[in-house]
Amino acid sequence: MREPTPEEVRDFIAQGLPCSHLEVEGDGRHFYATIVSEAFSGLSRVRRHQAVYGVLGDRMREQIHALSMKTLTPAEYAPQASGASAHPHP
Repeated sequence: MREPTPEEVRDFIAQGLPCSHLEVEGDGRHFYATIVSEAFSGLSRVRRHQAVYGVLGDRMREQIHALSMKTLTPAEYAPQASGASAHPHP
């Protein structure tokens, strides 16, 4: 099975989770995503990540080797959007 592109991973997530902002970067095996969704309201970070893994389903075992995520509600994302980069790594 071929490795997905960052755009495909973004589309996989968007198909199952309503997002107001969604960015995915990666090299085909390792991905970093910033996911902003009202669906995350009231959920712990673990539950938010579980929701994304649930949307990706078997792709997490078969196609995506690693996925680092920043999962935020729109209210949590708003201060970051006007400031620094959306992700912490260089």
